[in-house]
Amino acid sequence: MHDSKNLWLTIFLSALVMLAWQYFYAIPQHKVPVVNAVTGKTQGLADPAAERSPGGAGKAMLKERDAAITESPRVLIDNGELHGSINLKGARFDDIELTKYKQTIEQGSPPVVLLSPADTESFYFGEFGWLAKGNGQAPDSSAIWKADSNKLTPGKPLTLTWRNNSGVVFKQVITLDENYMFKVTQSVENKSAAPLELKPYGLLNRTHKKAKTYYILHEGPLGVINGTLQEITYQKLIDDKKIEYKDAKGWLGVTDKYWLTAIVPEGDNFDSHFIYSGKDNIDRFQVDYLGKPLAINPGETKETSAYFFAGAKEVRLLDDYAKKLNITLFDRAIDFGWLYFLTKQLFYLLNFIHTHVGNFGVAIILLTLIVKLLLFPIANKSYKSMSKMKTLQPEIMKLRERFKDDKVKLNQGVMELYKREKVNPLSGCLPLLIQIPIFLALYKVFFVTIEMRQAPFFGWIHDLSAPDPTSIFNLFGLLHWNPPAFLMIGILPLLYGITMFIQQSLNPAPADPVQAQMMKALPFLLVFMFASFPAGLVLYWVCSNILSIAQQWVITRETRREKK
Repeated sequence: MHDSKNLWLTIFLSALVMLAWQYFYAIPQHKVPVVNAVTGKTQGLADPAAERSPGGAGKAMLKERDAAITESPRVLIDNGELHGSINLKGARFDDIELTKYKQTIEQGSPPVVLLSPADTESFYFGEFGWLAKGNGQAPDSSAIWKADSNKLTPGKPLTLTWRNNSGVVFKQVITLDENYMFKVTQSVENKSAAPLELKPYGLLNRTHKKAKTYYILHEGPLGVINGTLQEITYQKLIDDKKIEYKDAKGWLGVTDKYWLTAIVPEGDNFDSHFIYSGKDNIDRFQVDYLGKPLAINPGETKETSAYFFAGAKEVRLLDDYAKKLNITLFDRAIDFGWLYFLTKQLFYLLNFIHTHVGNFGVAIILLTLIVKLLLFPIANKSYKSMSKMKTLQPEIMKLRERFKDDKVKLNQGVMELYKREKVNPLSGCLPLLIQIPIFLALYKVFFVTIEMRQAPFFGWIHDLSAPDPTSIFNLFGLLHWNPPAFLMIGILPLLYGITMFIQQSLNPAPADPVQAQMMKALPFLLVFMFASFPAGLVLYWVCSNILSIAQQWVITRETRREKK
C-alpha cells in the first residue's frame, strides 16, 4: 500500500512539473496584432491627461529603418556598449543598437536593435519635453533642435536648444554613462513678457509584433509605483485602453525578455499613464509620466530631470543602478518570479563560478556538485531507506501472498516490517520535493537572464539558454533532414533519460506489474519533455542524476554487505 502511495506521489510530482512546463512555456497565449507604424505629432496638447500617441496616415509613409534615420538631422551616440543617434527633429531617442549583443549566434550577425524611428514598421522611441496650455509655446515633435556637438559620449554632455517666437528658451542637457543610462535635464528660461505654466513629461512609444507570450515571463509595460511592482500585459492594455496612477513615485518602462527601456523621473510626485491606441489599423503602446506644473515668471529659469535607461537587463548592472541612483526595485525588471530570492541567489552563485572558470557549462556542472553536497545528508538518508526497501522486497512479496485477501493485515504487516527495519517508505520523495524549487529557480535563471543568452558550452551546444539543437531522428545531423519540433530529441535529453532509467533500476520496483510498467515508461515521457528545456537546465539534471547514481550505487553495495 505504501509502495503504491510512494509511486503515485512520484508520478503526480513528475506530471505536475510537465503540466507546469506546458502551461507556462509551451502553450502560446494571447496574440498581439502585427502592426505598421507611421509618423505623427506627439506634443502641444491642451489637455495634459489626453493621449500623446503619434498619429498616422497609412502604409504609404513607412520607411526602411536606415532611410528614416538618414532623412533627419541627428547627433551620434556612442559609448562602446551602445551606438546610434538622437533625432534633432523632436529631440527623440529613436536609434539605438546594442553593440555587445548579436541577433543570432551566427558569424557576422548584426547587433540587437532596440529603438527605431516613428515612421518605420517596428517603431520604438523615447522622448522628453514640456506640455503647455497654448499651442506654439513648447516644442513639439516637429521642432528642430540645435545641438552644441555632433556626438554624445561619456564625459561629454550634449546640449540641445530650441527657442519659441516669444523668446522662451528650452534646453535639454543629456549625459550618458559607460553602460545604458542617460540623464536628461530639461530647463526653461522665460525671456518673454508673460508668465508660463508648463508640465514636464517623458514617454516611451512602441509597437509590439511578438506572436506569442508566456505566463512564466512578463513582457510589456511595467513600473514600480509607490514601492509596488506593476506589470501590465499588452492584452490588458488593449482591453482597458488606459491605466493611470496619480501622485506616483518610482519608475516606469517597457520590458522585453532581455531588453528594457525605463524612465526614472526625479523630484516631486508625477502622474503616470499606460496607454493603448488603435486607429487606422495602427496599434501603439505608450508609457509616460507627467510632472507637476511649473510656474515660470518672466526672467526666471526652472529645470527638471529624469533618468532614461535603454539597454540590456544585466543583473549586476541593474542592482548597481538601484543602489547608486536610489531606484526602487529596479532589478525587478528581470522577471525572477515568485521564487525571487532563491532564483537570484542561484544566479549570483552560478555567475560567480563562471567568473573563475570562464564557461557557463562548466559552471553548471560545478553548481550541481555544490547543490548535491548541500543536499548530501538528506539524500544519503533517503537513498539508504530506499536501498533497504529494495532488500525487503522478497519479504513484502511473501506478505502479499500470505494476506492477499486481507488488505488490513497486509498493511499492518508491511508497516511492522518497515518499523522493525527502520525504513521510511516516503523518504524517497524528499529529495525530489527539495529539488523541485531548485529546478524551477534554475529554469528561470536560464530563461530570463541575459548572461545565459547565447552562452556556449562545448561541442554542439552553442547556446545554453536554448534547447539541445540535435536530434536522434536525423542521426544528430548526419542525415540532411530537419525533424519537426516534437522530434527534436537531442543528445542531452537522451542522456537524461538513460541516467533516469539507471537511477530507477537502483530503486525498489513496485510490486504491482501495472505500476512497474508505468514507472518504466516515465523516463521515455520525460525525455520528450526535457527536449524542449534549455540545454543548461538539462545539463544540470544529467549531472545531478549521475551523482545520484554514484551515491545510490555506493549505498546499495553497503546495504547488501550489511545484509550478508
